[in-house]
Amino acid sequence: MKKNGSGEAEGCQCGAFSAICVLVIVRALQIFLSLLATALLLPAVPARGALSTGNTYSISFVDLDANKLSTADGHVTIVVLTTSADREQARTVGDHVPDFCLGNPAYRMITVIHFTGRHMAIGRRMATAFIRHRVREEAKRLQARYDTQKISRDAKSDIFVVTDFDGTVASQLGQSAGATDFCVFVFGQTGELLAQWHSVPSANQLAAAIKKSD
Repeated sequence: MKKNGSGEAEGCQCGAFSAICVLVIVRALQIFLSLLATALLLPAVPARGALSTGNTYSISFVDLDANKLSTADGHVTIVVLTTSADREQARTVGDHVPDFCLGNPAYRMITVIHFTGRHMAIGRRMATAFIRHRVREEAKRLQARYDTQKISRDAKSDIFVVTDFDGTVASQLGQSAGATDFCVFVFGQTGELLAQWHSVPSANQLAAAIKKSD
């Protein structure tokens, strides 16, 4: 059967179009592989906004009892950034604080509880009331540790908890919007970041970081 001229023209056009598509796909694949290879060879860099160990940061907080705190106000400060879901990890960090820090006003631990999503005023009040209850429970545990160490001091006065409903504090600590990372920071007396972790540091790691401030 003969093919008319129009059919032959259409066949040529389709063939040409298919060839162009193949070339475009091959070129796109080459570019992708090139970018992938480059990414694998580049060293990992901190996320944008992340804090850098060795730098100095003056970050201010106001805790549940309206105490005004800062990472650069002359204390060695452990800051734990957590969510309510990770409270057990935050508790473990507290358990890992060295004995020489207990009852010593030169050292303190601040727990920042970061909430994601929008919260109405009534929701904030309910969450704050629950956190205050948890603080009282933690104060009993810490008091038992004080008693063992024969430290005559009200343990509750050494517990500092900050609620972060709008992400302001988390942002100052290098967290991107919506992130829920668990982080632990150790700041020296002038705000120098001595160490940071995205998991619970061991007791030895925490003690070593704190001693860097000496």
